Amino acid sequence: MSEKNSWLEGKKILAVDDEEDVLEVIIEELEIAEVDVAKNFETATDKINQNHYDLVILDIMGVNGLALLENAVEKKMPAVMLTAHALNYEILIKSIRKGSIGFLPKEKLAELARLLNNLMATHVKGESTWQALFDEMGDFFNQSFGKPMGTVEWICRQIQMEQMV
Repeated sequence: MSEKNSWLEGKKILAVDDEEDVLEVIIEELEIAEVDVAKNFETATDKINQNHYDLVILDIMGVNGLALLENAVEKKMPAVMLTAHALNYEILIKSIRKGSIGFLPKEKLAELARLLNNLMATHVKGESTWQALFDEMGDFFNQSFGKPMGTVEWICRQIQMEQMV
């Protein structure tokens, strides 16, 4: 993929994380986009409420990312969760149920531009971002959660079962 064909080129993106070094890597990785940053919940809430972003990238733990996700979704801004410490099944399911279009581990920051470009291109086409994510990162999720959790079908079954309870 050349940068000229990138979905990210010229897009307005908000990155929210309480770790300065993570924000610096995001800015560097997404250099073809216009990246705005917030280091805490309050600043991020203000920015989401006052601006429109083509994409919002949210840390989960340090900035109350799940609450910010609800705000971004309400404002019709696609949001991707980015985490190191909350990489677990329960948070993944909450992220899906609250409207996130993706769930990325911080250890994949070096691949962030490519992963986000693929997710957003899929999202814009109206296709399943989760299917695209699990097609690409199923092995990673299987290793993180144990098989068969790295499959979209398994995740969907779990969500349906939870909704029946």
